[in-house]
Amino acid sequence: MKAVTWQGRRDMQVVEVPDPEIQDPTDVVIDITSTGLCGSDLHLYDPLTPFMQSGDVVGHEPMGVVREVGSAVETLAVGDRVVVPFNISCGTCWMCSRGLFSQCETTQNRDQGTGASLFGYSKLYGAVPGGQAEALRVPFGDTLPIKIPHGPTDDRFLFLSDVLPTAWQAVEYADTDEDGTLLVLGAGPIGDMACRIAKHRGLRVIGVDSVPERLGRLSAYGAETIDMSQVDGIGDRVREMTDGRGADAVIDAVGMEAHGSPIAEAAQKALALLPKKVAEKVMLNAGSDRLAAVYTAIDAVRRGGTISISGVYGGATDPMPMFQLFDKQIQLRMGQANVRRWSDDILALLQEDEDVLGVETFATHHLPLEEAPEAYRSFRDKERGMVKVVFTP
Repeated sequence: MKAVTWQGRRDMQVVEVPDPEIQDPTDVVIDITSTGLCGSDLHLYDPLTPFMQSGDVVGHEPMGVVREVGSAVETLAVGDRVVVPFNISCGTCWMCSRGLFSQCETTQNRDQGTGASLFGYSKLYGAVPGGQAEALRVPFGDTLPIKIPHGPTDDRFLFLSDVLPTAWQAVEYADTDEDGTLLVLGAGPIGDMACRIAKHRGLRVIGVDSVPERLGRLSAYGAETIDMSQVDGIGDRVREMTDGRGADAVIDAVGMEAHGSPIAEAAQKALALLPKKVAEKVMLNAGSDRLAAVYTAIDAVRRGGTISISGVYGGATDPMPMFQLFDKQIQLRMGQANVRRWSDDILALLQEDEDVLGVETFATHHLPLEEAPEAYRSFRDKERGMVKVVFTP
């Protein structure tokens, strides 16, 4: 089958790889009909390259039709349509039973000190073949895949794999009062969807980005916007909009590659010059992130407010302004989305007649799998109005 593979720093290639097979009685194999390109995939493109191996199949936002089921699978049959969550959770362990599916004890990567395995996301998270491919082996067939009805377009349900639950959890963790103001930093796919979810819940939403097309998408769903390239200080602008107080909650939907962190950016680029084994140790033990978005969140949130971090961070020695966090009595919540914690609630919303979150028009580009290498480059560089890409194998 064809699959998108990592071959080196900023080098994705579509190549032939072996078809997936049933390995355990609880497995299913699906033929993929749609699969997304995520902002987190760009971290593998660069700078998380030390943890990648040539030939790794990437991607973690797939959906499709069941081709084969293992002998122990009871709830799925050949021909069923499913969405596959990006994190691999058993659904029955101590962590899963508490809704912490991204910390699943069955698939935790204890040798790496990380949580549940992820599809297509380096040896840090299990080195499991990913979903930017024509087919995928999915473990825990009775508890992991999300069964969906036949009929509606793939885009109605595809974003259950990652974008929707990640944005949903970000809004949940922000825990904004009904009459409160939520500030969302970053209008990529997660920030965009978080704004839509928050507006659907009746919150006042302010979105921040510097790309006009992205800000336009937020405005179309009723969010107020700040073009960060046109203001001297985001925190000052937010206080002007909130009676001098600041936002009740802030979502950081940017993560480790925020603009405005030149020293950390230079350090990340320097990793590419190190031998892979050395780079791994540096990133795990001395790595630093671009923290401009976090610092902005700390500045812009009101005293006693909440910061919800959905953007991915990977540094081990990031300096945090503990005085400001303590003095402002800020609450922090963060982590990989617990997809199966939220999926039933989201699915019920998606099955309503009205497409209230605009999922069917959310993707800006639908491309054949063969165009993945160029799509990675364009998405990284924010070209062609690219916000969300869906590949069709």
